[in-house]
Amino acid sequence: MLKEKLLTVRDAAVYLGISEKAVIDLSETGLIPAYKVGGVYIRFKEDQLKNVKLKSEVLLKVQQSGLEKHFSIGYKSIKERIVDFFYYNDFYFLFLIICLLLVYVVFNT
Repeated sequence: MLKEKLLTVRDAAVYLGISEKAVIDLSETGLIPAYKVGGVYIRFKEDQLKNVKLKSEVLLKVQQSGLEKHFSIGYKSIKERIVDFFYYNDFYFLFLIICLLLVYVVFNT
């Protein structure tokens, strides 16, 4: 049976060209698939790191060429941004309206 050698954090950092801390952070967030050996040591498969590296290179090239709007990578139109703004801040607007109504009632009675 062919056993695949797992890479250490240092090996993965060298392979991806980033710091060891960045590799650990990315693995903890799930952006890089990682394996824990004995619940402590983080290890990586080389073929999975290769896929991550290729995806990141493609995304970087798309961003540098200005084509992200064609691929919808991190691109939102003005309308989508406004809708998101009101969606995530609706509580504050409701609170502001209630406060203004209370101030109006207090000073007009």
